Amino acid sequence: MASANPSRIRSIYRSILRELPHRPLSAPSPLKERIRFSFLSNAPTSSSSSTPTGYDLQAAEQFVQYARAQRMYATLLERYNPGMGMDEEERVRLTARRVGMDLPEEWRRS
Repeated sequence: MASANPSRIRSIYRSILRELPHRPLSAPSPLKERIRFSFLSNAPTSSSSSTPTGYDLQAAEQFVQYARAQRMYATLLERYNPGMGMDEEERVRLTARRVGMDLPEEWRRS
């Protein structure tokens, strides 16, 4: 697998950018700039044969799959554990409401 299909390389590059957090185009992140540089430096030219190897493309595809899985994991974690970001008092109050009880309001000196 000495040469790689340019459309496959472009597809992998776009997949990687899709999985990264979105930022305005006027200020791309250093990570996006680094990825772009590494893909451009390995871009096939007519006088050069320094195209990415099959191993490089396979590693990039595995990174895309990993990033996609991590994003899905975070989404599912937020969806099925809604009280994860709450403080203890709020969690106790909502648990009591779930079983039909209302906690009394605490008296505070004003």
